[in-house]
Amino acid sequence: MTLAANFRENTSGIQHLGIPTENFAGTVDFYHGLGFETIWSNETTAFLQLGTLVIETYVAEEPAAMRNGAIDHVALNVKDIEAAWRDAHACGYETADTEIHFLPFFENGVKYFTIIGPNREKVEFNQYL
Repeated sequence: MTLAANFRENTSGIQHLGIPTENFAGTVDFYHGLGFETIWSNETTAFLQLGTLVIETYVAEEPAAMRNGAIDHVALNVKDIEAAWRDAHACGYETADTEIHFLPFFENGVKYFTIIGPNREKVEFNQYL
């Protein structure tokens, strides 16, 4: 099996889009007004869901993505984060991380890491635990 096939087999879809903001409360209110519901939040980060679309908005002092049409990152669900990590390194992708990270989001937490694309875009791989 090729490494591309490994990624295709391991990835189950988009997990979320990341949108940095200087106005956290205003951003959450905006998406609530569009019908999104908060599925997890703390003082600086909120995951908002409408159907199968999840948006992560988070506080950033000077968001680089504060340009028309810019989104900070896209996150993909994977079945096996360690396999995705090995495959990303085997493919020679530039990683933004030196290890797989854990965050206590959602019921049992999430593990993730990020790679950098050819246009400096970020693609995050996530596994719900």
